[in-house]
Amino acid sequence: MSSGGERFAPVPPIINRRGTLYSDRMRQEERLGLILDRLARDGSVSVTELTTELKASPASIRRDLHVLEEQQLLKRTHGGAVSAEVMYELPMRYRTGRHHQEKLRIAQAAAELVTDSVHSVGLGGGTTTTELARLLGAAARPLKVITNALNIAGELSVRPSIDLVVTGGSVRSASYELVGPIADQALADINLDLVFIGVDGIEAGRGISTHDDVEAQTDRCLLRTADRVIVLTDGSKVGKRAFSRITGIEEISGLITDVGADAAELDRLRAAGVDVTTV
Repeated sequence: MSSGGERFAPVPPIINRRGTLYSDRMRQEERLGLILDRLARDGSVSVTELTTELKASPASIRRDLHVLEEQQLLKRTHGGAVSAEVMYELPMRYRTGRHHQEKLRIAQAAAELVTDSVHSVGLGGGTTTTELARLLGAAARPLKVITNALNIAGELSVRPSIDLVVTGGSVRSASYELVGPIADQALADINLDLVFIGVDGIEAGRGISTHDDVEAQTDRCLLRTADRVIVLTDGSKVGKRAFSRITGIEEISGLITDVGADAAELDRLRAAGVDVTTV
C-alpha cells in the first residue's frame, strides 16, 4: 500500500526466464500487464507517475494506454486512465506477470503431487498450469501429459521424457486453449491419474468457473478424465465467480493457492471436502 503523497509502491526488478534483469526499456507487454495491475489496485493511473515508475517515455505510456483502451480494458482520461466499468478477461499475454511469485510457489507445490505413482497428467490452460508444465518438463522423468493449451504443448514438445498428447479444437486466443466439440471428443475416452486446472473463480457454494462458456464445457470434459482434480489458482480468484460455471465443488479433490486467499472462503472450501493447500 502507498503512504503519504506517493501513489504507487516501487516496482520490483523485472527478471526474465533466464534469471537476468531486463533493461529499463521493458517490453510493451510487460508494461501493459503492470499498468493493468496498478489499475486493479488503485482504480486510476497517471501518465506522469507511470513514466517514472516504468522508466518509459510519456509517448510510450500514452501508446500503452491507447492499446489497452482499444481492447476495452481501461478508459483514458486527461493525463491518465481509469478502470473500465466492465471487468473483461485479460488476455493471457498480459496475465503472465500478475501474481508471478505466487504462481511459481503454487506450481512447485503441484509438482510435488506428481509422484512416481502418477503416470499420466492432464493440464488445462492458464498461467499457473504453464509454470507447472515447465517444472514437469524439467524434471526429466517419464510422464504422459494431455493438454488442450497450445503454449503448454510448445513448452513440452521439446522434452523427450514427456509423452505429449494435444487435443484438437478451435483456438481461443485469450487463453491459447483448444476448445469446442473437437477438443471435447478427443478427451471423451481418455483416463488419467491426475488433472490440474486453472480457473477464474472458485467458491464453496458455486464451484469453479471461467469467463467463457465454450471453454467451460471443454474443462468439464477434461475433469471427467480423472478421479483426482486439483485446482491451481492465485488467491485473488478465491471467493470469486466468473461467467460460466465449470462444475460444482464436489468434483474437486484439492486446491492449491497462496496465503493471500480469503481465509473464510478457504474454511468453507475445507468444510465442503476440498483439500486446501496454501503456499
